[in-house]
Amino acid sequence: MAEHRRERGVQEGLVLRRLRSNQGGLHLSLMLALTFSTGVVDAVGYLGLDRVFTGNMTGNVVILGMALTGADDLPIVGPVLALVGFVLGAMVAGRVLRGAEKGWRRRATWLLGVVAAIIVASMIPLLVTSHPYPEAALFTVTTMLGAAMGMQAGVARHLAVADVTTVVVTSTLVGLAFDSWLGRRVGQQWMRRLFAIVLIALGALCGALLLQVGLISGIALAAAITVAVAVLGHLGAPWHEKKATL
Repeated sequence: MAEHRRERGVQEGLVLRRLRSNQGGLHLSLMLALTFSTGVVDAVGYLGLDRVFTGNMTGNVVILGMALTGADDLPIVGPVLALVGFVLGAMVAGRVLRGAEKGWRRRATWLLGVVAAIIVASMIPLLVTSHPYPEAALFTVTTMLGAAMGMQAGVARHLAVADVTTVVVTSTLVGLAFDSWLGRRVGQQWMRRLFAIVLIALGALCGALLLQVGLISGIALAAAITVAVAVLGHLGAPWHEKKATL
């Protein structure tokens, strides 16, 4: 038994060393996972929260612009709340990460933990009410998810993984096309760009499918992904290796 535990400990140590030895690859993988999660959350928002994007703020701005003309009975309150929540979440992330060194720091872990907690808490209004959910419950969920996505985007901005913002792929798509063989024809990291675009689409597909089970299902999946990213990012952070060598 003791030998088995020792071998297991050695194997776990090797896995962690591999994670810590390739910070760029680790951060890219984690941000791509959050990109998938954003797709899930946006599908939940648009299909389950009355045509509101909780991650893609460009979509909300466009919806608001059209809604102000009274076009097609488009929502106004929901997109506004999502925008406000997103901005506040991003501001909090910026304040917490002010002065932080580059790379994954404890503050990034803490912030993503808060993101996961907010996502989980956003399910409470849905659990204490029943379908069809009252507007107050849906507006609360919209605001909370917007804040969570804003905070997540702030962490992604701090980590500065090229072409992966986790909440939007417009600039990624521009880069993919602009630098392509038919465009500027220069070397590019096309795989990560393509993965980001595909993953947010797959996340939206998954979120739409989970809505057939219930509104909470997609939100729960997004929370689980965020927790996993926070844990892996924390365990793979370089300061652990520094401590071990002291």
